[in-house]
This record gives sequence, structure tokens and C-alpha cells, in this order.
Amino acid sequence: MDLFALYGWDGPRGAELRKVHREAHLARLAALDAEGRLVLAGPLTDGAGSLVVARFPSEDAAHMWLAGDAYVLHGIFGRTEVHPFKQVFPG
Repeated sequence: MDLFALYGWDGPRGAELRKVHREAHLARLAALDAEGRLVLAGPLTDGAGSLVVARFPSEDAAHMWLAGDAYVLHGIFGRTEVHPFKQVFPG
């Protein structure tokens, strides 16, 4: 499995809708963590969106996982990005 950085950039109603769908979003992250695939996840502190770094079998799989997230499905994220990621530290 390879690492990918998944970015979700908040749409205009992101802050408002985030509270409503937070539990479903966190449940998906908890499942990823339970599988040992989650490296880190959290909101960007400038309010722009969120970052997830996790292991997926392919970039397509990372895109599919992100597309099924509550924050995408309910319009919290107005835009998403997936990038291959190489962890250097900690080693």
C-alpha cells in the first residue's frame, strides 16, 4: 500500500455544515485507523479545510474513499485533492 495525502477544501457553507456531519466523517476515519492505514488526519487551523494522510492500494482507491466521505457527500468540501505522499520523518 502506498501513502496519499487527501485534502478537502471547505466550500462556502463548510463551517456551518461540518458540525452536522462530523460524527459520520470521524467514523470513517476511525475505521481507516482500525485497519492500520491512517497516518494522520485533522482540520487545517486556518479554516481552509482538512488533511488526511493514509495508506491506499492505489490513487484511484484513495479518490474513491474520499468521494464517499460525509464531508464530500454533504457539501462541506467544495474541492478535494489526492496526492501521492512520501513520509520521510519520522522514519
